[in-house]
Amino acid sequence: MVTKTVADKKVVAPIAHVLSDKQRLEEIIRRLNRAQGQLGGIVKMLEAGRSCGEVITQISAVGKAIDTAAFTLISSSLKECIQEDRADADVVSAQLQRLFLILA
Repeated sequence: MVTKTVADKKVVAPIAHVLSDKQRLEEIIRRLNRAQGQLGGIVKMLEAGRSCGEVITQISAVGKAIDTAAFTLISSSLKECIQEDRADADVVSAQLQRLFLILA
């Protein structure tokens, strides 16, 4: 993990990798857009007085969709990082693994 000092505090440096697989990126964006639409539907369900069970089921589905998007982004970035033979591949890989563990 790479840290830097900001105002006398150590913070984790941002990951310097941007996903270059356009098809995978579009897949992630579609999934997140769908989740965004589902969130709007959940708000309408609450406003309409739908049952707690129905609302929780939809919230769970949105959470899983977001988790899947995050895992896809991390795993795709990790794969690219390894394949690119970057000088900082070990650092970026460690940062991505840390993000993966945060989600797990």
